[in-house]
Amino acid sequence: MSTDTTGPEPSFRSDVTVELVKHSAADSDVLWAARVSTAGEQSLDELTKDPERSKGLINYLMRDRHGSPFEHNSMTFFVSAPIFVFREFMRHRVGWSYNEESGRYRELLPVFYVPAAERKLVQQGRPGKYEFVHGTEEQRATVTAAMEESYRRSYGAYREMLAAGVAREVARATLPVGLFSSMYATCNARSLMHFLGLRTQHELAKVPSFPQREIEMVGERMEEHWRTLMPLTHAAFNANGRVAP
Repeated sequence: MSTDTTGPEPSFRSDVTVELVKHSAADSDVLWAARVSTAGEQSLDELTKDPERSKGLINYLMRDRHGSPFEHNSMTFFVSAPIFVFREFMRHRVGWSYNEESGRYRELLPVFYVPAAERKLVQQGRPGKYEFVHGTEEQRATVTAAMEESYRRSYGAYREMLAAGVAREVARATLPVGLFSSMYATCNARSLMHFLGLRTQHELAKVPSFPQREIEMVGERMEEHWRTLMPLTHAAFNANGRVAP
């Protein structure tokens, strides 16, 4: 049982972490999966060929929304972000697998989210037709001070309960959704494209999306990793309006 009611000092961050920890993903995965319908076992020859020669096929599959060939690959990411990001993330269920750190089994570290200076703070307009603007320096100071004070108080209450012998799974109830958590998230290119179509804003998107900035930050970092692994598939995704096949 802990006897320290203070614990480590709370820290604050405005970024997110996305690491590609393992993968089996290449443009050639799309090609052999697609060509099995006409070439049977000979489609395995695509594994040793330059996929650049077949980028037209990848574009055709993307354009006409033949989606299943884009599922024969895998990417596992380690993500560190505020809990409210993960709660949005886990609405994406098809083609995703998650394992998140548990406040039942470990004492949670006091790392909390505070928006960076470039994060827009103020919502203007009516529902369905609004925009975010930066806000004033006074508003930003209010946000930072209020968040940091709230975080310190909630973490202090958490530590106090732990020191009194209260179970971690009970004490964690006082902690806010601005607390950083971590998880492994595994997906394939098709499920990632669906995620990116909803959780990023992009000038090439055929269907506009208006994600919360913090989950968009995660999406942008995932997309950079994926673009490197599957450049032809990524290019076809952009060329066809960023709509998942």
